[in-house]
Amino acid sequence: MTDSVVLDPVDLEILRLLQNDARTTYRDLAAQVGVAPSTCLDRVSRLRRGGVILGHALRVDPARLGRGLQALLSVQVRPHRRELVGPFVERIRALPEARTVFHVTGPDDYLVQVAVRDMADLQRLVLDEFTSRREVARVETRLIFQQWECGPLLPPQSAPGAPTAYPGDGSP
Repeated sequence: MTDSVVLDPVDLEILRLLQNDARTTYRDLAAQVGVAPSTCLDRVSRLRRGGVILGHALRVDPARLGRGLQALLSVQVRPHRRELVGPFVERIRALPEARTVFHVTGPDDYLVQVAVRDMADLQRLVLDEFTSRREVARVETRLIFQQWECGPLLPPQSAPGAPTAYPGDGSP
């Protein structure tokens, strides 16, 4: 059974604001949600302890780092066995070009987002780091023309006025 954290409208607003700008100070955050800074700090600490807030991330523009071409690689691994999956995933995660790795259902086993310099670099990556591996049966490449960030991730809507349960620290 999954324990859950109860999120009220103030918690949800804190999450929304922090996802839009994680550098917001507790003082500014508290003013925006209408609570005292100490209360805001306590709420954010509870969200961290509960596993709702997982950390802070710095986003960079791959093109500004000389990696202006992005692609999604659909990868089929055969045989798809646990003793091959772990090392495969760790190897892919260690590649400087790899941005995200998804283990997916369907005809492919993995979807890997990569950022490379150009087409020649993409070809090198696919041939040297993917198809050369014994367990990789197939790689299909899709270029990313454009990417958009979406809004903050919040729990699904519940009944109006009801607190929202979210998996977390064991609070009822």
